[in-house]
Amino acid sequence: MFEQVQVIKEDNEAKFAVLPYAEYIRVRELLSDAEQLADYLDYLHMQTAKSESRERVGLHTAKEMLGLNQQFPELGYTGVLWLGKGG
Repeated sequence: MFEQVQVIKEDNEAKFAVLPYAEYIRVRELLSDAEQLADYLDYLHMQTAKSESRERVGLHTAKEMLGLNQQFPELGYTGVLWLGKGG
């Protein structure tokens, strides 16, 4: 997004940004839909996090780091804890 933005300056100070109409429509739609905007911000955050760290861990290690290998007998559940949508 914003690969083709033209910046108009006045007295060497940026005053306006001109972008293709299709990009303007995309930005307007993005800003008018809270869920879509949240998804885009999550995407940007993940891209930033990926660029800052090259460390990768396996699934087992990630579960341990997040405490997902624990059992929950007080809830009557001692199996695998699944996160996500759906049934």
